[in-house]
Amino acid sequence: MARVYAASAVVLAVAVAGGILHFTDAEPVVTFVVTGAALGGVAWLIGIATESVGARFGPAVTGALQSTLGNLPELFIVLFALSAGEVVVAQFSILGSLFANALLVLGLTIAAGSLRRADGTMTFGARLPNDTATLLLLAVFLISILGLSDQVGDRASEHQVAISAVGAVCLLLVYAAWLFSYLRSDRTSERALVEAPHSVLPFPAAIAMLALSGVLAALLSDWFVDALDPAVEALGISKAFTGLVIVAIAGNAVENVVAVSLAWKGNNDLAISVVKNSVSQIACFLFPVLVLASLAFTHRLTFVVDPVYLGALALTAIALWQITGDGRAVLFEGLALVSLYVVLATLVWFE
Repeated sequence: MARVYAASAVVLAVAVAGGILHFTDAEPVVTFVVTGAALGGVAWLIGIATESVGARFGPAVTGALQSTLGNLPELFIVLFALSAGEVVVAQFSILGSLFANALLVLGLTIAAGSLRRADGTMTFGARLPNDTATLLLLAVFLISILGLSDQVGDRASEHQVAISAVGAVCLLLVYAAWLFSYLRSDRTSERALVEAPHSVLPFPAAIAMLALSGVLAALLSDWFVDALDPAVEALGISKAFTGLVIVAIAGNAVENVVAVSLAWKGNNDLAISVVKNSVSQIACFLFPVLVLASLAFTHRLTFVVDPVYLGALALTAIALWQITGDGRAVLFEGLALVSLYVVLATLVWFE
């Protein structure tokens, strides 16, 4: 526990340094790097606090809670990006979160879980992986028809904002219906009691850390986005790569660290729950909520994406179902998912 408090002090110090750099108009690249690192640290704090709060629940509730709070930095980053007119960064941040969790984090989690088993096979409940594939395919369907409509330039393409808003409401309704039944599964799961995580912090301390982390996530996201444009220009990298890779990894540090750590400890169901909940939540909750929220801004966010990323989303959904649908995964399958992410990141680098 002492190590957690010490690490929390370090994260707070980095966050304060980011604030000082922001308000003193320091070099944008330095501010960008420091605030990005602080966002990753805040995400780690959220993961520790959520694990402590969720210690009394099963993997379904804990995984959903951890994913929800773990996506706070991403939510704030996209909102501030939209308010600043950075629609490209906003959209690629969401897509990047999907790809990072579904490919990179899940792949590393499977690799860690399989390496810790004598037979080299990581086993887990099959329901959540199949549910996640269904939810992701639903989101891909909406993105597909809007993308194809935009490419052919038909009459419907003139109403992308309205269609996106209707689709967002539909996704939210489906996600709510699924989440209600999924969270109830912990009540009847004996395995959930066996794999419940141990509390790292006392409950009051965990709640206080969550509150502080939420405030820091909001502030740091604002400073991060403010430094984004000049930093990207100075570094010579595209906004697409920034959103798809840099922002996505920084904003999803919870899943990056927590899921792999849980898999290494043998808590396979909870590890898969953290990653899979994040994937389904980004596709069917975060993305739709941000589409609806963007109606209040001058620059609107829609579900229209370039064909290459549409194809990548569809293939990602198929890969998730193929690799995890049977409740079993081995090392090479985890490495295959990581490789898909590396190839995609490389493609975006050259965009």
